Amino acid sequence: MLKFTFTGKNLTVTDALRDRTIQKLGRLEKLLPFDTVVNVKFSLNRQNNRVEVTVPLRRRILRAEVTANDMYAALDSIVDMLEKQMIKYKSRIRSRSRRDAAFTEEFEYAGDLTETADETPVVIDRTKQFPLKPMDAEEAVMEMEMLGHSFYVFRNGRTDIVNVVYKRNDGTYGLIEPEY
Repeated sequence: MLKFTFTGKNLTVTDALRDRTIQKLGRLEKLLPFDTVVNVKFSLNRQNNRVEVTVPLRRRILRAEVTANDMYAALDSIVDMLEKQMIKYKSRIRSRSRRDAAFTEEFEYAGDLTETADETPVVIDRTKQFPLKPMDAEEAVMEMEMLGHSFYVFRNGRTDIVNVVYKRNDGTYGLIEPEY
């Protein structure tokens, strides 16, 4: 059984919207482990309705975000996106578990794959190495902007841990700090 948490930004999550979301996302129940928590965030900005769904799994996070004129249309799109992600995730785990015993536990956790997906192998066609010089997040943002990139990897001078700054869709910046 899926467990849902609902959040509304600039709107109140009505019972009708909550029920429709549970009905639509219920399609994913056959693909997700028992007692999975599904975090749903609805937001209203000007004329745009945005739905964000985050599903934390044991070693992965499934996430989808859709902006549309109609909240229910956004909800339909997000269910399709999450279903495709989960099928792809499970087929990759299945493929890896055949080759590597370390992925067996994750495969068993993800349950049975009821639908098949095209297994396209991940191809890493370029590897980059560069020195990680210590700096603060603001300096890393400046470096990222000067390079014209959407993210920048750096060593935090205060904590001496590798961090990532990135440019968000709304034009602001984000900082990723690993959790140990």
